[in-house]
Amino acid sequence: MAAQFGRRLRRGATTTAVAAAAVAALSASQAPATPQAGSAADDRAAAGGTTTDDSAATGNSPYYTDLPPLDTPNKPGTSVDLPVTGSAEAGIPASVLAAYKKAEQDLARTDAACRLPWQLLAAIGKVESGQARGGKVDANGTTLTPILGPVLNGQGFALIKDTDGGAYDGDATHDRAVGPMQFIPSTWATWGQDGNGDGRKDPNNIYDASLAAGRYLCAGDRDLSLATDLDGAVLSYNHSTEYLRTVRSWFEYYKRGTHEVPDGTGVLPAGTGSGGTSSPSPTPSGTPTPGSSSSPTPPATTEPTTPPSTTPPPTEPTTPPTTPPTTPDPAETFATLENAGTGTLTATAGEEFGERVTVRAKNALGDPLAKTPVTFTVVGGTDTRFDGEKSTVTLRTGADGTVTAPVLTAGEKTGDFTVTAVAGTTEKRTLTYEASVTARVADTIARTDDKDLTAAPGTEFADRVEIRTTYKDTGVADTAVTATMITDAEKPAENDKGPYFEDEDGEPVRTLDLTTGDDGLLKLPKIYADDTEGTYTLRLTTAGGATLTIELKIEAPEAE
Repeated sequence: MAAQFGRRLRRGATTTAVAAAAVAALSASQAPATPQAGSAADDRAAAGGTTTDDSAATGNSPYYTDLPPLDTPNKPGTSVDLPVTGSAEAGIPASVLAAYKKAEQDLARTDAACRLPWQLLAAIGKVESGQARGGKVDANGTTLTPILGPVLNGQGFALIKDTDGGAYDGDATHDRAVGPMQFIPSTWATWGQDGNGDGRKDPNNIYDASLAAGRYLCAGDRDLSLATDLDGAVLSYNHSTEYLRTVRSWFEYYKRGTHEVPDGTGVLPAGTGSGGTSSPSPTPSGTPTPGSSSSPTPPATTEPTTPPSTTPPPTEPTTPPTTPPTTPDPAETFATLENAGTGTLTATAGEEFGERVTVRAKNALGDPLAKTPVTFTVVGGTDTRFDGEKSTVTLRTGADGTVTAPVLTAGEKTGDFTVTAVAGTTEKRTLTYEASVTARVADTIARTDDKDLTAAPGTEFADRVEIRTTYKDTGVADTAVTATMITDAEKPAENDKGPYFEDEDGEPVRTLDLTTGDDGLLKLPKIYADDTEGTYTLRLTTAGGATLTIELKIEAPEAE
């Protein structure tokens, strides 16, 4: 979106040379939009010709060319003379700033190798929409009125025929850039995100648009901490070297410090009013002559309009880009992803998995491919997580083409789930691994006290037996326990005399099947003594093989 776009249409040998150099540097990029025709498109637009370009996120729509003030802000603590509020231009509306930072955090979790800085999103948001028209958004982050770029009908701008039936931009004939990050509908269809968790992907929502912009900038194997990758990402957003310089200027400005301002109070780009729902007029009549230093007068605010009833004048055929197509180097082209020795993925609840997922990336020649981003994801209704409580982690392959996922730690939920490994951009390759978490099985059973258990003939034992089943010192609930009064024979059997339990009818029984409660605790039913004096044995066993024997005595009290 833009009210001023004269600079973008300026031609010259320097601009063309810089664009050509940028193209060469980006020729190996796997980004979804490679700016191979940036300068040529600009030159044709300046000459009044027609260009078709929907490869950029914005469709190469015009943008605000305001530059940061010369007095840049300082980060907190770097200057004792800095006012508390900071410079007005350094203020970013609260919801807009929150959306940028949330997008950075989301990408840090899902694509850490990209190293997306939120200040880059802020720079693009400033250039594309003046930070959502100064932060005019509702409580959910949706712009109060739609932000629309000009009609991309080839008359002064790129020619992009309708791709969404007017669903996003209100135009069923041609596309228009939409929202605070100015996505054209066809790009949004591929890259749209739900950044605020409301179940919708809305290009007019600053949270959705910011996350989508972040993922778009991180496409391929970009590392935005590298200047060449960052420049390539910005140029993929809009194929203009002047656009790159403008975004870069704001990026460096915001890196020196920003502050939050209330929504709706952000500084608007020069030439814009305080309200409005759309960007410049769909016609190029307000465009200054190339090289002019004046700025066009902003058009009146309009709602999305229906296509004009008159047929636009014919245009000259588009000249093919002068940049020759490039053939990817097979040795540097990702082709396949294969398993690299991953074993069976199983663990007991609460424990680490003994195996880790390992994969190998190969190039088009069948050789190992280094530095390939691979995204590992835990899928399914499980609370199993990688180190750091992460369900998704992106790592790059090493020199041998392999990469190993972080250690998995099982949660408390038992059952099956899967782990996926995904690599590739245009054609993704996915490996899926079955995994399972099994319940803890008690390996120990013990009494909670050590009292002697004695009763007189014909009475009941005064103290009830309490036991606890554990697995590696952790109590195991719902453990099946069998309690049996046994004989002292070499092969013990159920005793027919001595201590006994009672069933529901009050009849003597000497074997019971029981189940532990919370933390593996179990208090046995009352034990009764018959009239046969002696020393007897109560044996407790679990399905996991844990065993405990307890001595019981029936003896008459000593005479007084």
